[in-house]
Amino acid sequence: MSRLIVVVFLISNLLAVTTAQAEELARRIPLKPIEFDKTDWPWWRGPERNGHAASDQTPPLSWDESKNVVWKAPVPGRGHGSPTVVGDRVFLATAEEDAQVQSVLCFDRSSGKQLWKTELHKGGFPKKSNKKATMASSSVACDGERVFINFLHDDAVYTTALNLDGQQQWQTKITDYVLHQGYGSSPMPYGSTVIVSADNKAGGKVAALDRQSGKIIWQNDRPKTPNYPSPIILKAGGREQLFLTGCDLVSSFDPKTGQKLWEHEGATTECVTSTVTDGNFIITSGGYPKNHVAAYKADGSQKEPVWENQSRVYVPSMLIRDGYLYSVLDAGIVTCWKVDTGDEIWKERLGGTFSSSPVLVGENIFVTSESGKTHIFKASPAGYEAVGENQLGDEVFATPTICGNRIYARVAIQNGDKRQEMLYCLGK
Repeated sequence: MSRLIVVVFLISNLLAVTTAQAEELARRIPLKPIEFDKTDWPWWRGPERNGHAASDQTPPLSWDESKNVVWKAPVPGRGHGSPTVVGDRVFLATAEEDAQVQSVLCFDRSSGKQLWKTELHKGGFPKKSNKKATMASSSVACDGERVFINFLHDDAVYTTALNLDGQQQWQTKITDYVLHQGYGSSPMPYGSTVIVSADNKAGGKVAALDRQSGKIIWQNDRPKTPNYPSPIILKAGGREQLFLTGCDLVSSFDPKTGQKLWEHEGATTECVTSTVTDGNFIITSGGYPKNHVAAYKADGSQKEPVWENQSRVYVPSMLIRDGYLYSVLDAGIVTCWKVDTGDEIWKERLGGTFSSSPVLVGENIFVTSESGKTHIFKASPAGYEAVGENQLGDEVFATPTICGNRIYARVAIQNGDKRQEMLYCLGK
């Protein structure tokens, strides 16, 4: 067959493909795999989506305003989203309430110099929300080529993708949104998609968007109740599962298709924390209208929880290490439980209140109170063993990011009636 005949044959077959089929074929073209260095922190809860940092690194164990500060940079506005660190850049979402502007910021990882600021939404801020909430409580996610962020704007939730130079690539409306306390669900890249959620009283969505185009690949409706967790994808029960808790449910989806794998009644209505697993059990927690921590079989084979207690782990997410569950209650009590039985091994009062989630580095757990005090202690069932305490700033709600032997912390400093957020890079 001549080359000309081959070309004509191919063209005629391509013309026979419908628009829908072409779109489906285009969607199947594999994206560049999501790759990042072990010294990066690409999305909420870190590389493994469980709060574990690389175990072989050595971040500082002591710091203050003048000790072990590599650099610090002012952050306009206010937000509770954590820093995202990929390659030579640090990304952060923020909201300037007076100007009603929601933006993504990018800083140079080595110097702290602000490289760019991209304003995504203007106006449309609600008149009131929970006093602890912000209009930038989601954490940025990065797939190595794009950065993704969720914002509540003008009574709807939008996901936006930017390139690494801050230029907008696409923006997709996920759902209308009725504000109750706030919004803080973070995007989660997975395969060729980025998965997002927005539970609310009007009825929310969990959806997968094409990372290149922003097109909705699959979506599921959610119950009409307020709820706040980020979608989290974990290897549990022998397969990858997408977990959402709250809305009085514990729900598992296939992250590739959106198919519901299993769902049990039992969680409370309003949850914030991200689910964790040891592979055999998943641990959920919530705070309204009831406080609870509960373990479920990760394969969904048992409707009732394996164990449950009434501890209030509402906002800070939990950690699992070597068969033990470590949590910091909102009221400042750190607790160690046995994952499979729920038996309390030990507990210790740290003092203060907590919204930031703990991060595990090797055998040490780092967790910061709302007043800016970071407690470092051993992740050990033998008992509470303090490693260090460090004070920085006056207010902290964002979870620190720990990667590449450094700590990236979003800290607020109060000077009279003026509040200034700072992004700190701490290292030896």
